[in-house]
Parts: sequence; structure tokens; C-alpha cells
Amino acid sequence: MKMSNVSYNRHVKERWARHALRYIVSTGAVFAIVFAYRGIHVSNPTTVALTFLLTVLIISTVWGLRASVYTAVVATLAFNYYFLPPVGTFTIADHQNWVALFAFLITAVIASQLSARAQREALNANERRREVERLYGFSQQLLSADNVVELLNVLPRYVVEAFDVKAAAISLPERPDVYRSTPDIGELEAHALQLVSSRGEPRIDSEKHLGIMPLRMGVRTVGALGVSGSRMSRETLDAVSSLIAIAIERARAMENLSRTEAARESEQLRSVLLDSVTHEFRTPLTAIKVSVTSLLSNPGMNGAQKEELLTVINEESDRLNRLVGEAAEMAQLDANQVELHLAPHPIREALDASIEDCKQVLGKHPLEIRLPDTLPPVRMDVTRIKEVFMHLLENAAKYSPPESPIHITGEVRNRTLMTSVSDRGPGIDDFEQALIFDKFYRGRNQRLAVQGTGMGLAITKAIVEAHGGTIGVTSQLGHGSVFYFMLPLA
Repeated sequence: MKMSNVSYNRHVKERWARHALRYIVSTGAVFAIVFAYRGIHVSNPTTVALTFLLTVLIISTVWGLRASVYTAVVATLAFNYYFLPPVGTFTIADHQNWVALFAFLITAVIASQLSARAQREALNANERRREVERLYGFSQQLLSADNVVELLNVLPRYVVEAFDVKAAAISLPERPDVYRSTPDIGELEAHALQLVSSRGEPRIDSEKHLGIMPLRMGVRTVGALGVSGSRMSRETLDAVSSLIAIAIERARAMENLSRTEAARESEQLRSVLLDSVTHEFRTPLTAIKVSVTSLLSNPGMNGAQKEELLTVINEESDRLNRLVGEAAEMAQLDANQVELHLAPHPIREALDASIEDCKQVLGKHPLEIRLPDTLPPVRMDVTRIKEVFMHLLENAAKYSPPESPIHITGEVRNRTLMTSVSDRGPGIDDFEQALIFDKFYRGRNQRLAVQGTGMGLAITKAIVEAHGGTIGVTSQLGHGSVFYFMLPLA
């Protein structure tokens, strides 16, 4: 208690000392003008009065109305004593000088008031501008979160940082927790916040610098905001609470939209997967079934016929096994369950391995490889990048005319190695280039002409991105496509 009294007394003494200094400086300025004009023997009272008036306006601008009124009174007395005849007395002989003296006093006081009012309005305008800037910055921060819980956890801190308050807290009726800027929020306890939220009426305590505002969306209250240690105006508190209410409702709407979109995409994925399964998986099963039926129904067929049917069964079984493997791999990549064994390797190592495994698919397509021996190694999982090459080479072979060449090139760009596979296929239009790497998507003009599930490019994209790289395509209808991927250098 003694410390509080000492602090208060010290504050009062410092304030009176500042006021006294201002009055002393104002008096000194008036007499400095007097001595200056009397020293140069200026006898024109109008010039002196205008100088006094200018001094009053300057003091009003710098120190406010009280100091300027005091200066106006002192200047009036000095003007009377030193410049209005009879000089050296406060007596005024001429009635016109009385009029001039009172006109000067009234003008000085009115000018002081107008200057002080203009200064107050300028300060208020600047404060409002700063509040608008803070509100704008605050509203921009509110757009950074689309999750309600995440938003509620950061909102009190945003309020403290944006509006320089001591503490802030938010409470929602359906949530038992109070979201606070610091563990100690003073009088912003849960009961007070919930009371304002239930009643929908603000609680403002100017003496304690405490404000609790309901968060309203129209006529509906969605929670309460409490701030302490702030001199924010009621209008600013209303604006902040409205922005927070809108942000909370926006986050809720985004969550609902995300859930709805996820459900829609899940349903669409199931539909596409079902279509892929019924089309692609049924083809090898049908071939296997027909071959087995032929073997069982014709026990007397010769060896060549049996070998042909067994070959069909073997090839279609491999195809079916590969389809199942791609689906399982796609699910693992989506769930980030694939472990990569990263190490520095030359890109040619993965390419040569993929070419060896793709000989049958490539058929008579000549490969034109331009990979300089000076290419630096990249940090990669050789098995996975080999799989990327296999998918790209198989696509190039399937969609290109027979015996057309396939070009493979590589070059270093901005600390990455870009490798490309070019074909002479029909090309991909601009619209489909943005969709070609989506799961199960297949070109509109190639769905029936070429077998496939639409998982190959999606798998390559997932593998490349897991390596920290990027993949893309450039294409022109009728002139082929160039698929490229970039991996960071080791």
C-alpha cells in the first residue's frame, strides 16, 4: 500500500512539474517577444499582436488548450503594458485600444480552442486510422486458419499482439475450455465470459480496463471475448468481436465443406475404382476363365494348343497380379507408408534397370538416350526411381506408333537433375494435362483404345514427390508428349 502511495505521489509531482515548466516557458516566450520588439523600437501594435497570436497558436499545437489560454492572457497583459499608450501602465487612454485589446484576447482564446480542437481531431483521426490498420491486420490473421480448434488457440494471442492488450480470452458455449493468451488472465474467468455469452450483453469496466463482449452473428451469440489492460474503444471492441465471430463461423463452414468434399471425393473415388476394377480386372479374368474352360472341355487337344492356352493363362495372371500390386502400392503411397532407402546414385543406374525389365513392352521402339557421363548423382531410392522410368517408358511405348523412337534426356537445372521421356504419341490437350497425374484418370480418347488403370502416372508422381522432386508434362496434340521429373542433387 505504501509503495502504491509513493508511486502515485511521484506521478502527481512529475505531472505538476511538467505543467509548471510549460507555463514558465510560455511566459518566457511572451517576454522574449516583448524585449525583442522594444529593443528594435517597433511601435506598430498590429505587428506585435500578430506575433503574440502566432506564439499562442504554436503553444496550443504543442501543449494544448490550457497552456495556450494562459499564454493568451499573459500576452494580453504584456501587450497592454508595453505597447498600448500610456506605455508602462495597465491604463488604456483610447477607447479604440480597449477594443483592440479585447479583440486580441478573444482572437487568441478562440484560436487556441480551434487549434486544440484541430489537434484533438487529428489525434483521434490518427488513432482511428491505427485502429483500422490493426483491424485490417487482425482480419488478415483470422484468414490463416480453417480449423475451429486451431483458430481458437491462436485468436487470444492475435488480439494481444494486434491491439497491445495485457490478456485476452475466448469462450464458446459448446466448449468447456477457455482459450486464453496467457495462463494468467486475471478477472477474465470462465464464469464471467459464459455469463456475457448467455446474456448477450457486454460488460465494460473502464476503471479496471476490462471488457467482455459477446461474439454475435446477427442476433445469434456464438461466444464471448474478454480483454484486460486495454483502452480500446467500445466501437473497436465491437468490431473485433464481430470479426472473431465471423472467423469462427467461417472456420466451421470450412470444416463442414471439407468433410462434405472429402465424402464426395471418397464416393467419386469408389465409383472410379469400381469402374476400373470391373473393366481392367475383368479382362484378364475372362481370358483365364476361357483358357481353363477350353482345357477342361477338350482333353484331347494337341500339345501346341495346350501350350498356347497355358501361355495365355500365365500372361493374364501376371497382368492381374500387377494390377493388384499397383492398387496396393497406390494405397501405401497415399498413406505415406512406403519407406525410401535414399543414397547418392547416378540416374543411369535406375534407367538401365528399368529398360531391362521393359524389353517386352518396348518391343521394336528404339531408345535414344542422351544422358552425359558428367551428370552428378542424385539422392534417390534406385528401386523406386526405376519404377518411375518403367511407367513412363511403358506409357511412351503404348501410346506411340509402332517402331517410333523414344527419347530420354537429362540435364542439371538449379541444383536439380531433370530427366525427360519423349514419345511420338497423339499428344495431350491442355485440359487433360492438369488431370493426367490424378488417380484412375485416363485420357478421354485413349480409354478404350489402350489398356490401363490410370494408376501409373499417379504412382510416379507420388514417388517423385516423396523424393522431394516434381513431375510434369508438356505436350502438343499430334506431336507427342514429354514427361519430365526433377530430383534434388546429392
